[in-house]
Amino acid sequence: MIFEKVVKLLAEQFGVESSEITEETSFEDLGADSVDIVELSMSLEEEFNVEELGEEDLSAIHTVGDLVNCLQNMLGE
Repeated sequence: MIFEKVVKLLAEQFGVESSEITEETSFEDLGADSVDIVELSMSLEEEFNVEELGEEDLSAIHTVGDLVNCLQNMLGE
C-alpha cells in the first residue's frame, strides 16, 4: 500500500507513467533535483501524516525502494 501511494505521488510529480516506476527506480532516473526532493518530502509528509523527513533520512534515500523502507520504519509497518 505504501509503495502504491509513493508511486502515485512520484508519477504525478515527475510526469511519468506509474508502470515505469519500480523499487529500483532512482530519483536520478526520474530527473529529480534538490527542489523536487524537498517538494516530494512535503507531499509525503502530508500523504502519510509523518513528521518532517530529516536531511539524514533523505540523504540515505536513493531509490523508490529506499523511500518505501524509510516510510515503513517511520510508520511502524
